[in-house]
Amino acid sequence: MTTTLRPSGPLQQGADGARARHYDVCDNGRPVGSVAISTDDAFGPTAGVLRSLTVEESRRRRGRGIIAALAAEEVLRGWGCTRVRVEVPAGNEPARRLAAALGYTERSRNMVKDLGPDTAPLPAGLTSRDMSEEEFAAWRRDAVLTYAQNWIDRGVEPGQARLKSETDHTAHLPDGLATEGVRFRVLVRDGEVVGHVWVALRELEPGITGGFVFDVEVREEHRGRGHGRALMLLAEDVTRAWRADRLGLHVFASNTPALRLYESLGYTTTRYNLAKAL
Repeated sequence: MTTTLRPSGPLQQGADGARARHYDVCDNGRPVGSVAISTDDAFGPTAGVLRSLTVEESRRRRGRGIIAALAAEEVLRGWGCTRVRVEVPAGNEPARRLAAALGYTERSRNMVKDLGPDTAPLPAGLTSRDMSEEEFAAWRRDAVLTYAQNWIDRGVEPGQARLKSETDHTAHLPDGLATEGVRFRVLVRDGEVVGHVWVALRELEPGITGGFVFDVEVREEHRGRGHGRALMLLAEDVTRAWRADRLGLHVFASNTPALRLYESLGYTTTRYNLAKAL
């Protein structure tokens, strides 16, 4: 058995260094699957994405998938990529096992919750309001640096992390607080702001729109008092006000307290985001 990759389409190139290509996975020259790879729009041309990998059912469990993935990684190295990521839907255990065998580790995951019609009142002593323009300006100054540092702490190169953070904030908040389908709420106790949550209306999957929590934070001196749970309940109410019944989020795998909170609130994982150095 000789497993190789053979281009099935032209190399697509962008002026900013972006590249993408599809390949056939061949067994002794006969196509038995396919692979799609590209550079990463989110992290820049030095980061790669293994977008898809399939092998015919009758040809599986013979190492072809591993060989094809390694060959795809070698192409990405030739493009100058230093890292590669892959997204695996929850429930696809064979894909997760394959990724683990190839050395990918979980970097983050996406989660979602189906919302009921009933709202939950805030705990006694807590109120909420919209974030002010002055508060937003202060948050915006720090948010790009903080989000980039989160990625750097997880092994992403600084340049890739900064690009990811700057691109995301620009794309999701083109008009600041006035951006359509965006709400920033702050949580207040005894006249003092203790935290905030940023929720936006997004297409969570094809044809399904819901709320998405882009940022939730409790100020350090107020942590450990249940305020994170209260902020997530605020996010649910914002989503219901949009007449949506599903709320999604993204969480880093190493953020164990956040994972426990979301699971306790009824969120389930929809996608695992895995990565490795090349």
